[in-house]
Amino acid sequence: MPVLATFFSVRRGRDPFFKFFMRKLFPRQVKRYEEEFGMRFLGWYNVAYGWDFDNVILLELPDYGTIDKLEGDERSRAIGHRAGEWMFERHHSMFLRERMGPDLEYHP
Repeated sequence: MPVLATFFSVRRGRDPFFKFFMRKLFPRQVKRYEEEFGMRFLGWYNVAYGWDFDNVILLELPDYGTIDKLEGDERSRAIGHRAGEWMFERHHSMFLRERMGPDLEYHP
């Protein structure tokens, strides 16, 4: 099964809002992805990428056709578009620390 790795960084000063979103709103969004698209949340990690530190969310997709379904749904179009663009990019990353696992509980 393909795994979608969504890399992102949190801008300075946005950390409290981001943590609130990840703890309160993100679990609902993931449950919707699971119910509507068959995706499975694998985890949220801090990542060392070259000299930068970023975050990554890993989502297991049932098949590559799920990306088309994501792009076709207005509420999930952005994540589907990113997945389609990144499918053919290659790079190396090292996963450092789990921030949230499949239990959707935040790990400080």
